Amino acid sequence: MVDPNYDSMEDYVDVESLNAYQSLLAEGQSPESAFRIIKAKSRDNSRTPMQWDDSVNAGFTTGTPWLKAGKSYPLINVENEIKGPIFTFYQKLIALRKELPIIAEGSYQPAYEDSPQVYAFEREWQGQKLLVLNNFYADPITLDILPDYQNGQVLISNYEETAVAATMTLKPYETLAILVK
Repeated sequence: MVDPNYDSMEDYVDVESLNAYQSLLAEGQSPESAFRIIKAKSRDNSRTPMQWDDSVNAGFTTGTPWLKAGKSYPLINVENEIKGPIFTFYQKLIALRKELPIIAEGSYQPAYEDSPQVYAFEREWQGQKLLVLNNFYADPITLDILPDYQNGQVLISNYEETAVAATMTLKPYETLAILVK
């Protein structure tokens, strides 16, 4: 789900947002400028009803919800995503967590701490090792893979899986886990 992209302040119910809007006006902000600020920062952005489908109120209720669904619900909803890549990826993650104790019970050690673009860590458990690499940016980044993992197997990736190499380029927003048994 994305922010609701409301059209006016009348769509917001969060008292903090309503008070902030009035404070911005009192400070001399134009209504348009104040609204843009609220639209970007309101807590209501993360409080909209779950978007189950493309029906009225996003399938959340047949009654009147406390907050309007965002404008994206006709396209972005559970019914449309159920066979999509994000849902499928999380199903795989959950299955791996149940199948491989290293994911939940392994020790945790940060990795690639010098890289501002990559969040990475290692886990170890009963002779197994796992390296998880996350590129949280829109730019690809090339990494020298730690020696212990150069013969490992790609456990999961949000892109098409490739073989592990000594040097690998993480694509924009790529997550990759490498397992060594």
